[in-house]
Amino acid sequence: MAGVSTPKLAASVSNAGGLGMLGIGSSKANNARKMILETRKLTQRPFGVNVFCHNPPIRDPIREEQWLRYLNPLFESLGTKRPAGMEEPYKSFLQDRTMLETLLELRPDVVTFHFGVPPPDTVRMLREVGIYTMGTATNIQEALVVQKFGIDSIVAQGIEAGGHRGKFDPNVKDEQWSTMVLVRMLAQEMKIPIVAAGGIMDGHIAKAMMNVGASAVQLGTAYILCPESGANDGYREDLKSARNQSTHCTSAFSGRPARSITNDFIRYCSTLDTPPTAAYPLAYDVSKRLHAAEPKGQYKYAPHWAGQGAPLAREMGAGDLTKLIAQEMGF
Repeated sequence: MAGVSTPKLAASVSNAGGLGMLGIGSSKANNARKMILETRKLTQRPFGVNVFCHNPPIRDPIREEQWLRYLNPLFESLGTKRPAGMEEPYKSFLQDRTMLETLLELRPDVVTFHFGVPPPDTVRMLREVGIYTMGTATNIQEALVVQKFGIDSIVAQGIEAGGHRGKFDPNVKDEQWSTMVLVRMLAQEMKIPIVAAGGIMDGHIAKAMMNVGASAVQLGTAYILCPESGANDGYREDLKSARNQSTHCTSAFSGRPARSITNDFIRYCSTLDTPPTAAYPLAYDVSKRLHAAEPKGQYKYAPHWAGQGAPLAREMGAGDLTKLIAQEMGF
């Protein structure tokens, strides 16, 4: 939910009895501080933040040049020149000592990890100041690492989920377990609680996940149409149209697999001639510049992250949606 989650969205969810979250993985520490403090003004209830724990990109000039050359026709179609190179738009939590210090100081109630987990010493420091920790896993092997590192619970992310796959290593084969199968497997193997994530859009689906072993559920796409979210008009239009029935998991936008509503950029990058993308998050720098060059109101090249449950999205206030989901679950 990085870029879409807002203090108002997180606070509204928390005030309604859920656990609101701030996606700060692509934020600098000073911006994360502002978001946390603003959320704290809006709610007295617990809320959390999510950080990215990817390995830093290994620069490959040849691969990067091939990717820029491949995207050059798109830049030319917009009447602009392609970038001469690409930059790392944000650093991993693994490298960002300032972000860690900020979290240790401000102490959000929960910190969740994506793309991997930090060293056990970092986990220990967060837990020692009272922060509850959660680590995303897409398979049993990753879940075992989450448990071994002393993290409090596992976010079991199924292939249905919108946005980025939480895979630790993008070069390892992805078995693409569905959320329900993954939750059931982990519930039988792990000793710590499991949080189901991916394709959960209402209380009926959430209840099914609880029935197969989840202790809690995590929803993202379900909240994008809420007025409190940071989604732009184009994003909302896509999610409310028949286009919501087609989502695609692609590395083209960022360099890592992520599920988005299918658009012209995805189609352009899904041919046999498409070269390997630049490494994450270098490729993200290029796609962001491409979208920035589009005419105002055009979103042919923008990622609109959404899970496979996108057609089930409901447009209402985040607090009302949270209460409705709880009601549907029988609470």
